[in-house]
Amino acid sequence: MDGTTLLLDRNRTFAETFDQGDMPAPPKLGTLILTCIDARVDPAHVLGLELGDAVVFRNNGGRLTPAFIDEVTSLAALVAKMTGAAEASFRIVLMEHTKCGAQAFADPEFRAHLQDRTKVDVSSNAITNQEENLIEDVNRLRDAPYLPSSISVAAMLYDVETGLVREILPDRTLADLRDEDG
Repeated sequence: MDGTTLLLDRNRTFAETFDQGDMPAPPKLGTLILTCIDARVDPAHVLGLELGDAVVFRNNGGRLTPAFIDEVTSLAALVAKMTGAAEASFRIVLMEHTKCGAQAFADPEFRAHLQDRTKVDVSSNAITNQEENLIEDVNRLRDAPYLPSSISVAAMLYDVETGLVREILPDRTLADLRDEDG
């Protein structure tokens, strides 16, 4: 059986008892998670999420990119419109992991080779030190001019060997982070 057939079979099993067709679009936990595409880092399993709990974005390394900021900015406007609020209010969780393949993007020779060959610049996805990179990404969110101050952000590091998630930065609103930066 090929992978696609297996996935379709699993979906039919899922659909047999599916009873959540009226689930609202906004996530129950008011949370958006950015993490790596690595198959070992599935937030549903790692964080015990159920269907509808959170919105999950994934990219190489789980790094904050300009495209992610654009997505969150437009999502915040959509959430405000849907809820009738002046500003959207939800939580962003940035979650990187140990033993990440995106650490190869920190190698200048590999990065140059990739850019020469594919015209793809992966410098914003390079992982040099997960804790420092998570703090950089929180600061990028803090400095994003169009993100509402009511959005909060937290940073976590998942250890692929132990299964544990460690909090790097606690949940803070962008307003608080901006006030601290002063």
